[in-house]
Amino acid sequence: MLTELETTLLGVMMIIIMLGMGSSLTFKDFAIALRKPQAIIVGMVCQYGLMPLTAFLLATAFGLRPEYTIGLILMGCMPGGTTSNIFVYFSKGRLSLSILMTVCSTLMAIVMVPVTMSLYSRGLEGEWAIPPDQIISLLFVLLVPTVIGIALRKFNANVGAVLELMGGVIGVIVIIFLLASWIPRNWDLLMATGPIIYACSIGLGLIGFGLGYFLAKNLWLDPIRARTISMETGIQNGPLAILIVAMVFTDERQQLVLLIPILYSMFIVMTSTVICLWYRKITDREVIARDNAKIGAIRET
Repeated sequence: MLTELETTLLGVMMIIIMLGMGSSLTFKDFAIALRKPQAIIVGMVCQYGLMPLTAFLLATAFGLRPEYTIGLILMGCMPGGTTSNIFVYFSKGRLSLSILMTVCSTLMAIVMVPVTMSLYSRGLEGEWAIPPDQIISLLFVLLVPTVIGIALRKFNANVGAVLELMGGVIGVIVIIFLLASWIPRNWDLLMATGPIIYACSIGLGLIGFGLGYFLAKNLWLDPIRARTISMETGIQNGPLAILIVAMVFTDERQQLVLLIPILYSMFIVMTSTVICLWYRKITDREVIARDNAKIGAIRET
């Protein structure tokens, strides 16, 4: 289980992350997105359509126990996080699209997370069910700093930029902090955990990367936007899932439900690094090919 100090620090860090996330956008960005909403719509379909369904199918296919099933489905229902923005930046994707998708999925989370959780965990009634009202109340509280961040960016761009940077950095710190504090105490549990649990924890993100990319490509979005949507789909908000579990389950069940969100958060950093380097190499090749094509056209004239 998470200690009281860890739960408190996680809550404070999440508020700062949400504040930074909101500070990355202005109300004008939403207006621009609404004029060409295709990429955002595709992203939201991936986020709240494909990912929860993927988590449910994985849990069903492998016959996971209820505590692991609820952890996996919760992870699949999460919105994007600031970690995805960092990886999109280093992969040379569309950072503005990534940030907008993260904020939009977070704003929609107050409705979509309870709806998708209720839909896919219907067979887990009783002691394993997460009451929708608890999810809504927690997400509503976390939306407040997001909106404050947007307002701060509007009135003072410099303050907004600093908060944006803080939010991204703290997002990574939260994951490192949780892993560094939780893993040593639960090393025996991790060693006793079967390969199927690891496969589901890692597979959710990997499948998300693939589904996001191929859906975007098949809906005629350009390769860079498709790769951005891929990163946003595969990288879910692990710290938020961990916070929800910590707030809802306060007894011995907490450790079991936490296992998959913790494992997901640990491995998604590794898999995202590999995907990021791969996408970056593809983008570099595309830039070189375009430059060579321009040089060839100039020579022909």
